[in-house]
Amino acid sequence: MPHEPTRTATGTIAPGSIASGLHLIATPIGAARDITLRALDLLAGCDVLVAEDTRSLRHLMEIHGLRPGGRPLLAYHDHNGASMRPRLLAALAEGKSVLYAAEAGTPLVADPGYQLVRAVTEAGLPVHAAPGPSAMLAALNVSGLPSDRFCFMGFAPASAGARRKFLLEAAQIPATLIFYESPKRISRMLGECCDILGGARAAALCRELTKKHEEVMRMTLAELHQATRDRSLRGEIVLVVGRGQAQVADADALDVALDAALGQMRLSAAVAHVAAELGLPRRAVYQAALEKEKSR
Repeated sequence: MPHEPTRTATGTIAPGSIASGLHLIATPIGAARDITLRALDLLAGCDVLVAEDTRSLRHLMEIHGLRPGGRPLLAYHDHNGASMRPRLLAALAEGKSVLYAAEAGTPLVADPGYQLVRAVTEAGLPVHAAPGPSAMLAALNVSGLPSDRFCFMGFAPASAGARRKFLLEAAQIPATLIFYESPKRISRMLGECCDILGGARAAALCRELTKKHEEVMRMTLAELHQATRDRSLRGEIVLVVGRGQAQVADADALDVALDAALGQMRLSAAVAHVAAELGLPRRAVYQAALEKEKSR
């Protein structure tokens, strides 16, 4: 744990009093007052300021009466990371304190800071975290879904095949699932979640958390899909999905049930029967049935 910074007689942070190393600060996801006091100290006193978006960080600092002064304020993101890392490592090797701020929320959660932290730790240099706002945890808090075991899934892949594989894997996880999604893709995502995870699962769609137009919709996945089908949603979205009642079926039980059903009915009817019998999403049963048909 880095020591508390030294303050001047006027209460400001004394120059050079922040411990050397990379300091990760969480920034507000909406309400500017969600910034922590420790993050403000680091913004006031670190030797080098780094942000995914320097305009956002400069605006946040201005709200709280802070200025970069003569300190460097550098952009670090996916497109310039490879060229910026050596410069930041050099500053750290000189014993400087370097602050990294995510665009909104906690660094390294769906954020390009991962490669920077990895490079710093591999170089044997110190990394410190100043915890704070997180859209993932805020959504879990207000969802009303079990929080004893959860899995952050991030953004689903863009391509249909990769996204289906991603959701099929998610269906096997015995935990509350947390997804980030864009407003343009949320309707498609909800439809695919209904098919693969099961439309009866409890869920919460959390939009614009901590902002003026915050909205939390708590329904089943099928009800959410229907309720948002004709809406044009805006803003940042976090989708929280409760664990299934019978997410993981015994492979042998599924095999036996499909054999019995396919021997008596057509493929579509057999899939519907087995899905209902075992409490599984129809899409997962359909894929298993197709594989069985191919092997015959």
